[in-house]
Amino acid sequence: MKQSLILTRVDGQGRAVVVMNRPEVHNAFDDVLISALTAELRRLEADPDVRVVTLAGAGKSFSAGADLGWMRRMADYSHAENLADAMALAELMRTLDGLTKPTIALVQGAAYGGGVGLVACCDIALATPRAGFCLSEVRLGLIPAVISPYVVAAMGPRAARRFFLTAERFSADEALRIGLVHEVVAEGELEQRGADLANQLLQNGPAAMSAAKDLVAAVARRPLDADLIADTAERISATRASAEGKEGLGAFLEKRQPAWAKGS
Repeated sequence: MKQSLILTRVDGQGRAVVVMNRPEVHNAFDDVLISALTAELRRLEADPDVRVVTLAGAGKSFSAGADLGWMRRMADYSHAENLADAMALAELMRTLDGLTKPTIALVQGAAYGGGVGLVACCDIALATPRAGFCLSEVRLGLIPAVISPYVVAAMGPRAARRFFLTAERFSADEALRIGLVHEVVAEGELEQRGADLANQLLQNGPAAMSAAKDLVAAVARRPLDADLIADTAERISATRASAEGKEGLGAFLEKRQPAWAKGS
């Protein structure tokens, strides 16, 4: 029986857990896995019952980046074939980064190359002390181009200069220090901490969280000028006037749970 590359479970509360399932090659990317993961993320985005998406990797590693067999094939590709391949990976990153639902990365082991890109694309990233990170592309005479917008946004240009250039491995604690991950969680507690955060997210307005994600994208690195001030004022006024905004305020004033809140 052919192994499923992506394993997904969705519970009755709307928590989806997506697991990359190539443990024998440390969940390394190839064109097939990229296509399957992109399709699964799009499916979950379209499912109104899904409220939170958690991304994990089976086995010892989160994702070791590019699959060696895939890289060997790419070495013989034409420029047009390489461009199409790169665009497929870029679309995966764009899809994950652009998901309107909250996303959580659970990094239990190695995250290299494109695996670092996946971590950077998630809204919340948790790692165990055993997790390790590396942007190793320059060792192969390459650059981390497709993942760079997300990785630079996560760790900042100063840290990116170092780790893009040195290709050195760095620890979960260093990833925490530079902002690539949000928490380092004790071994054996990663899934529970992810579930706790998912439960917390389920208490929040789905449309409001989507709008909050869009807000961050809209204001990041923009000058604080009249246009930005007007944009943010328009966003909050639209949110206040929405059905979800009225329900949230009504629930607060009436000392009750809002309609969207889910149990733990």
